[in-house]
Amino acid sequence: MSISLLGRIIDLIAPRSCAVCGCRLSPNEQVICIRCNLHLPRTHYEKVPYDNEMARLFWKRIPIERCAAWFFYQAGSEVANILYRLKYHHHPETAEAIGLMIAQEWKENGFFENIDLLIPVPLAHKRERQRGYNQSMEITKGIHRATGIPIGKNIILRNRFVESQTHIGRWERADNVEGVFELTNASAIHGKHILLIDDVVTTGATITACGQELAKAGDVRISVLSIGFAKE
Repeated sequence: MSISLLGRIIDLIAPRSCAVCGCRLSPNEQVICIRCNLHLPRTHYEKVPYDNEMARLFWKRIPIERCAAWFFYQAGSEVANILYRLKYHHHPETAEAIGLMIAQEWKENGFFENIDLLIPVPLAHKRERQRGYNQSMEITKGIHRATGIPIGKNIILRNRFVESQTHIGRWERADNVEGVFELTNASAIHGKHILLIDDVVTTGATITACGQELAKAGDVRISVLSIGFAKE
């Protein structure tokens, strides 16, 4: 990719840093430096999207089709800085850029074929006001840029604020998200193949709760994409 003179000047004035290691990015690097990109612990689940460890979380729970995460996530690891940056350090542009990168990588494997609609997992209004954006929506925007698949808006909402899932157990997580999602436009997704998008999947409780609500529209197929997958 050719870099414009303006881009080089901006890099001199306001240097960009790698979302993983924090080192300065070269003008040709985007979001992640070449070294960190090379060593990213990719799952490669996009190559086996119908049967992998993440997909099995949703078998017999939602009408699951394809399922993949970009990399294996471990709290406190260097690669986890990607998620901390886009969730807690006000970098929505990082989320969009990563969505674009993932989609560009996965298109050649046919992961996005026959998907009708992109739907980000919604945040509660209180959390979105605090953060200023929904990181899952920003990831979705990047995927839309690469694939042209439309984004479904005002289809499902999160109707209450719940505590963080980070420090509670597997079974408590399912209880924590029970009843928090509400389908508001069933006709828009009836008979559709949806790609449900989130930043990280651990037990799958949030995706399951959201997917079960979406499935109420009838004849819905659901695929799942996330940046990280935390194997427990």
